[in-house]
Amino acid sequence: MNTRDKKDVLLEMRNLQIEGFSDEKWHQIVNGVDLTLRRGEVLGLIGESGAGKSTIGIAAMGYAKPGCRIHGGSIKFDGFELTTASDEEKRKLRGSRIAYVAQSAAASFNPAHRLIDQFSETVIEHGIANREQAYADAKALYEKIRLPNPNQIGFRYPHQVSGGQLQRAMTAMALSCRPDLIIFDEPTTALDVTTQIEVLITIRDIVEQFNTAAIYITHDLAVVAQMADYIKVLQFGETVEDADTRVMLSAPKKDYTKSLWAVRTFKKSVTPPPAHEATPLVKVDNITASYSSSLSPVLIDVDFEIHRGHTVAVVGESGSGKSTAARAITGLLMPQKGQIFFDGVALPPNFRKRNKEQLRQVQMIYQMADTAVNPRHRIRDIIGRPLSFYLGMEGAAKERRLRELMEMIEMDPGLFLDRLPEELSGGQKQRICIARALAAEPSFIICDEVTSALDQLVAEGILRLLDRLQQELNLAYMFITHDLATVNAIADEVIVMLQGRIVEQGPKEKIFNPPHHEYTDLLLSSVPEMDPDWMDKVIQIRKEKGVMSAAGN
Repeated sequence: MNTRDKKDVLLEMRNLQIEGFSDEKWHQIVNGVDLTLRRGEVLGLIGESGAGKSTIGIAAMGYAKPGCRIHGGSIKFDGFELTTASDEEKRKLRGSRIAYVAQSAAASFNPAHRLIDQFSETVIEHGIANREQAYADAKALYEKIRLPNPNQIGFRYPHQVSGGQLQRAMTAMALSCRPDLIIFDEPTTALDVTTQIEVLITIRDIVEQFNTAAIYITHDLAVVAQMADYIKVLQFGETVEDADTRVMLSAPKKDYTKSLWAVRTFKKSVTPPPAHEATPLVKVDNITASYSSSLSPVLIDVDFEIHRGHTVAVVGESGSGKSTAARAITGLLMPQKGQIFFDGVALPPNFRKRNKEQLRQVQMIYQMADTAVNPRHRIRDIIGRPLSFYLGMEGAAKERRLRELMEMIEMDPGLFLDRLPEELSGGQKQRICIARALAAEPSFIICDEVTSALDQLVAEGILRLLDRLQQELNLAYMFITHDLATVNAIADEVIVMLQGRIVEQGPKEKIFNPPHHEYTDLLLSSVPEMDPDWMDKVIQIRKEKGVMSAAGN
């Protein structure tokens, strides 16, 4: 860790006050926070949803989110006061000396421009390099952070790469100008554990190589243990405590901090799942699929079953075919070979050819609740549409069912039905997406990374809710995730995928206990631990085995 002498200070916040506007008045959302960050140092900001982590992070750029304002205090970057700086002065800093890596890459890229052009834009605008030089640097960084085919992937559009690949492309874009300060806002949320290690190693190498300072915002305490020199715990916009990482991990002082350290206590209901019926609810029968006839298959001979009342977790690295399998089941991607069966009946491969009843029975909950709901529609309209479309409900019957669904997801209908999505927290929006799926009264729900964008306290609440609903409604879940702690908590059976194929599947107890398939062993060994030395140990072991990628060399 750096010596914390005054000459090294890059960012200093004193008595930071930030307000948000709602209900026709201003409310305090950050209250008197102090922060000191030195060159080459990583500060971890942790706390549950609504604690003010991201608000403080972007304030380091002299910026406040729409509907917010910096109301008081001081923000000095390299001795320059940002609270009184002009917009032009702050624009010159952003992108060149201060960079930001957002949590949702899908919502942050321009869908109309190629990745490499978006990488190059800031570099060219600030006069750091010409287009040819920027392209060359992009390819070098793509290779360093383990993007596949680094010389060509930049010429794709955002929708042509996976979520994990897009998140890595955003990290490369932030590094393009080699800034003095980078704000990482949940940068590995969308990544599988094997890719996460490579990105974390890259971030740490960049910090050390260029003496870059970083603010690392996360809800994953095991990750912050690997990255941060110093940790600040936040709640309701105030500092609960802060300390050196090793001190904080070994001896947190406050009860709230201790509660964060102990959140992973949830385990699936002890009630055993129902016995397998003779006919599975969902059968994926030897599916091979590609996104284009000219491209290699992304699913190859995939074959598995899901039974009523059971949760099957599908795990694997980014691009392994997890979400593609879900798209084939829902009819969004037509297989080249194989068949999907639902309750013994073959489903038309194209969702447009499925009848309303077949569509109703299979519902999906998406990873990013922010982009999965229409921001202009009120909650009653979001949940109410499937009630009208699938069940023909209107009037008083529809209103009664709306209220029942809100109570099922443990949200007060009187408080929330007439709100817009922007008025809800991330966890509340994800609950609304669950209610929307339930409104169709399905038998089978695909949960695609539904807790990955949520802090651990909120994620645990979502898992408890899904478990309770499964017990009450005998639902079957396909749970797509890269979080093996979540798999251990909620799954009955596990499917491990790699490069479009299933490499191992079976009951959770079998998959989590040795002997493992080599790739399953790699996944399990890649789950971060609450030990600041864990990542260094993993790097050393993998170097000895000769399995480190370019990012870790």
